[in-house]
Amino acid sequence: MKSLLTKWLKSNNFDERLPDEELYKKEVESLYLLLTNFYGTDKLVLKASKLDALALMRSDLLGEQTAALLKIVTDDPTPRSIPTLEEIPELLNEAEERIVDLIVRRSVEDRLDRQINDRMQKRQQEYWKEIKLQVLKEYSGPENAQTLKKLGALEQMKQVHLAKPVEEVLRPVHPDEIIGQTEGMQSLLAKLSTPYPQHVLIFGPPGVGKTTAARVALATVKNKADSLFAPDAPFIEVDGTTLRWDPRDVTNPLLGSVHDPIYQGAKRDLADIGIPEPKLGLVSDANGGVLFIDEIGEMDTLLLNKLLKVLEDKKVQFDSSYYDPEDPQIPQYIKQLFEEGAPADFILIGATTRDPRELNPALRSRCAEVYFVPLEPQDICRIVRQTAAKLEIELVESVPEIISNYVIDGRKANMILTDAYGLACYQEDQPAAGKVRISAEIIYEVLRAERLVPYVTRKIQSGQGIGRTLGLGVAGFLGSVLEIEAVVFPAVAGKGRVRFNETAGSMARDAVFNATAVIRRLSGEDLRNYDVHVNVIGGGKIDGPSAGVAMTLAIYSALKNQPVYLDVAMTGEVSISGEVKPVGGIYEKIFGAKQAGARKVIIPAENLAEVPSGLSGIEVVAVEHIEQAMKHLCV
Repeated sequence: MKSLLTKWLKSNNFDERLPDEELYKKEVESLYLLLTNFYGTDKLVLKASKLDALALMRSDLLGEQTAALLKIVTDDPTPRSIPTLEEIPELLNEAEERIVDLIVRRSVEDRLDRQINDRMQKRQQEYWKEIKLQVLKEYSGPENAQTLKKLGALEQMKQVHLAKPVEEVLRPVHPDEIIGQTEGMQSLLAKLSTPYPQHVLIFGPPGVGKTTAARVALATVKNKADSLFAPDAPFIEVDGTTLRWDPRDVTNPLLGSVHDPIYQGAKRDLADIGIPEPKLGLVSDANGGVLFIDEIGEMDTLLLNKLLKVLEDKKVQFDSSYYDPEDPQIPQYIKQLFEEGAPADFILIGATTRDPRELNPALRSRCAEVYFVPLEPQDICRIVRQTAAKLEIELVESVPEIISNYVIDGRKANMILTDAYGLACYQEDQPAAGKVRISAEIIYEVLRAERLVPYVTRKIQSGQGIGRTLGLGVAGFLGSVLEIEAVVFPAVAGKGRVRFNETAGSMARDAVFNATAVIRRLSGEDLRNYDVHVNVIGGGKIDGPSAGVAMTLAIYSALKNQPVYLDVAMTGEVSISGEVKPVGGIYEKIFGAKQAGARKVIIPAENLAEVPSGLSGIEVVAVEHIEQAMKHLCV
């Protein structure tokens, strides 16, 4: 059997006259040459020496050279018998295969070594770069020319000071400065001063001091010797309309959230080892103090329900699928937050301009309720004078009264006065020494610029009239006067009609039809013999039955040609039997009548307890039947 090399030599006509022994010798020489190139001369000689093959390798005999070749390629020092010429081809085949394996293995190893060296070099470069950055941080710090330049610009900006915001200057710091809310402020302080302070909801129109009252209340209660609130108790303020959250609890500024490593929200050292990190929310920031939520009625319902759970538990629970309680790498504070929750023991004070019936019943059941009332003209005047004193403004005597005719909230009154203050400073090229003087002309100029009109556009006039009465309505926390007029004309018997402006609403229309039954009982007249037209001046919409008394008496006055007082306002539902039934919004309606200049207000007897104590400037009469109301209204 011929070797592969011998076959190659024969197939390529490599001197076909040579005998097999000569060809085998050339093949052996070629294989030794390959080994010399593979190992190198010195290493090949050394290897042959270790295998006791050096003498055989240097022999001139083909058999001994072949035996040495086999010992070298098989790495076997065991003595071999000298092969015969017939055995040599098979041994040369084995040697060729061994040498091919060595060359292939070397080639693969070289390629792998190159790749390993390349990667090691790359890793080494990255490692050296990281070491270099650490050294730079240790010795040079985080600053460079760019950051130092920006720091210098920031320091320059800090040196520029204009003035405190006017809201901060005018902000009340004592309960006596909360004007027009004596009862509400007293109630709020009482609920925070007890050994068992309550969560509170403050209802009231905008701009009457709800937020300021909450802040002042906490500051006042903290100064008491037996107060549960520490001197450094926090007051955390947030607007309910801006509170947003993620249902996955990835972010929740109110209650707190967990930053899982997958969202790359945890610190780098925690994210690298897969540990979630809880982030505390505003409820924990308010621990030991007050969390004030303005416009709490605008909060998301689900978020509000979560807040109610926190109010009960006085702590916030955290959860994460990445949290492993058995992981020894978890810091103790994270383990405690997951297993025990974050403290959230605070008093909630919520403020809203919504009607109480519109708020979540579960929230109302957990909170005491405090009502702030609309400001009266004398309250606005006091606020204007208080603001003028803080700003060191000299006012013309009529200025507070002018402003009180245009606004009903303290915030807007302060804005008008500060705008006038700025206008006065602008108009004086060389301000005189002393206080800036605000005149009525400057106030009117500001009012015109802001397109303001008097809050009460039509004042009630005293006197008498026929078929005209004043009803009372309420929207939000503000009451208003409704002018109702009626005319009655004779008609064909039994064919009379009752007309009523439909824009006033179905409840008001029902009140008109009830009135026809009551009038028939009072006068014996059948209104089917008359054409009756009832109108609400201005087209005001009446959402409830509270205009029943006013409509009944307007129709009665027109039917009987009975004069009535024009400065008496009234509210109440009238049943078909003539009884005056209770209605809502009594305080607001009395306030609206007083603002409009009414002398007297007629209300249902069952609402008498809702009349505020110490009321002055208007007479309140409670009646149970329509005939009692007629005695106070008819001339």
